[in-house]
Amino acid sequence: MTTLFEKEEDRPLAERLRPHGLDEVVGQGHLLAPTAPLGRMLAAGKLASIILWGPPGCGKTTIARLLAERTDLHFEPLSAVFSGVADLRKVFDAATKRKEAGRGTLLFVDEIHRFNRAQQDGFLPFVENGTVVLVGATTENPSFELNSALLSRTQVLVLHRLDEAALEALLTKAEAALGRPLPLDEAARAAVKAMADGDGRYLLNLAEDLALLPPSPVLGPAELAEAVQRRAPSYDKDREGHYNLISALHKSLRGSDTDAALYWMARMLTGGEDPLFIARRLTRFAVEDIGLADPNAVVQALSAWDVYERLGSPEGELALAQLVIYLGTAPKSNAAYTAFKAAMKSARETGSLMPPKHILNAPTKLMKEIGYGKGYQYDHDAPDGFSGQNYFPDEMPRRRFYDPVERGFEREVRKRLDYWDKLRARKGSE
Repeated sequence: MTTLFEKEEDRPLAERLRPHGLDEVVGQGHLLAPTAPLGRMLAAGKLASIILWGPPGCGKTTIARLLAERTDLHFEPLSAVFSGVADLRKVFDAATKRKEAGRGTLLFVDEIHRFNRAQQDGFLPFVENGTVVLVGATTENPSFELNSALLSRTQVLVLHRLDEAALEALLTKAEAALGRPLPLDEAARAAVKAMADGDGRYLLNLAEDLALLPPSPVLGPAELAEAVQRRAPSYDKDREGHYNLISALHKSLRGSDTDAALYWMARMLTGGEDPLFIARRLTRFAVEDIGLADPNAVVQALSAWDVYERLGSPEGELALAQLVIYLGTAPKSNAAYTAFKAAMKSARETGSLMPPKHILNAPTKLMKEIGYGKGYQYDHDAPDGFSGQNYFPDEMPRRRFYDPVERGFEREVRKRLDYWDKLRARKGSE
């Protein structure tokens, strides 16, 4: 709302273009459509407490404000960044009086994850007794940042980053409000949307800056880059973005999609990730997802790690890129990883079973007398270099933990295991 001393055109473009109805919100139809969660709540005339989880600039605040208008609730905005216990007490006291007077309150808490556990617990009685309908907004994963008691009393709704179509719709609205098209050719227009990175607020602020340029010449991507500063990618090294991108890198490698893996690593490096963290994860991948299918993979990983530590950035990053290509194109096997997990599980289940006596050393006379070492067959003396003796505890049936795949070097390992199985079976029947 403008004041007597403020002209409409003096307000920021993002503020002027705030939707006046939920049908004007772009990019969140999966929540606002008639059959979607919020659409169903509004149709039933009963709004539950919710947590809106999504990236910056996707419409969380706008949706909360419009929900209050549609349900005739008093809209009470609060920022967890600037508020404390005293502020919460005032809000709840006012909401209680409002409820007694017959009107409800929609309490919108921006950055709700910034409240500590005790402060989050303070919401519970007022949410439970209907004093407030809580709408929390967060850019962080609620599973990690909000306590279970609060989560059990709210419904988490995930907002999407704005896609290309939603950004184009906003850009068109911006040009209509500005009264002229932006001086961009088709490629530069696409670049502007890419720079926004799904953030509608950033897109509108950028459009407002571009509107200050003369209508000609029309800018291409190169001229656009000179006219505006490029936005740094959204990436929190200690939060969910960090785990999402390393997961994308790991799983792209597992799927042998080398090009996608290079992209995700580049995204992490561009966002400021520590290259040594990436080197560590790539080394883990070499043993977890390649293993003996290519025993050289872990050697390559350690070498790339060492090269990066010697060269540093940016030169050493090429060693990590080369490693990603090697790992992405290598044969894959998790047989060693699976074998080790199975062996650990079996070790926990079987407790303290003794090894069979024939493979125990007998350094004393007493140990020899009670059977330590008796019957042991020295494998190198066997005709095939293989005695076929049992090395599991006597009380434990033989187990197959390691099951190599028919890929890479493990194909040869499988041939050896199959050969030894045949010898073991033959010697057992003699």
